[in-house]
Amino acid sequence: MTSGCKKLIESGTKIIGVGRNYAAHAKELGNAVPKEPVLFLKPTSSYLENGGMIEVPHPLESLHHEVELAVVIGQRARDVPEASAMDYVGGYALALDMTAREIQNAAKSAGLPWTIAKGQDTFTPISSVLSRSMIPDPHDIELWLKVDGEMRQKGSTKDMIFKIPYLISHISSFMTLLEGDVILTGTPEGVGPVKVGQKIDAGITGLLDVYFNVGKRQVTKN
Repeated sequence: MTSGCKKLIESGTKIIGVGRNYAAHAKELGNAVPKEPVLFLKPTSSYLENGGMIEVPHPLESLHHEVELAVVIGQRARDVPEASAMDYVGGYALALDMTAREIQNAAKSAGLPWTIAKGQDTFTPISSVLSRSMIPDPHDIELWLKVDGEMRQKGSTKDMIFKIPYLISHISSFMTLLEGDVILTGTPEGVGPVKVGQKIDAGITGLLDVYFNVGKRQVTKN
């Protein structure tokens, strides 16, 4: 992560995830296509720089990968009209929303939040920030992800159910977005497990790529 990226993202206060924003992904997990955005929060302490190690916590053996376009907010946004929402975008990044699926499924069954399944340390690997000029149409780019060289996810942001202007307007109607906050816009189909010892490569076709190794979380006791 470049110093410029760190400065922008580290100034943010929160990560807002958008669940089930691609119809095919909702279907592969057996979920209905939502009529309004499904939102959840992740702490900024879950960020991981390019080249870092994604940690699988005990007693889990794997996590699920979800590659996403991240929208980085460029200025304070509250009650933003959809028509002017793109003015509040400061840049874009590629991010992974790592998910402890077993924990998430148990939480869903019990009607509980997804915080532990989504918000642990290293669960939001993220690239450097790309300027808005580098992605003139964020709804027409290709995201991809490989595990040990095998293509797992490859999809276009054309297939987002809720587009970026709507997401910014919707979220800012009840939660003020601050400079450096990040919206994870959802993942295309193909999510699946990644295990300790494997390597993830992911990218935005023609623009950037990132890699992360997967290891076991080591807990040091005092």
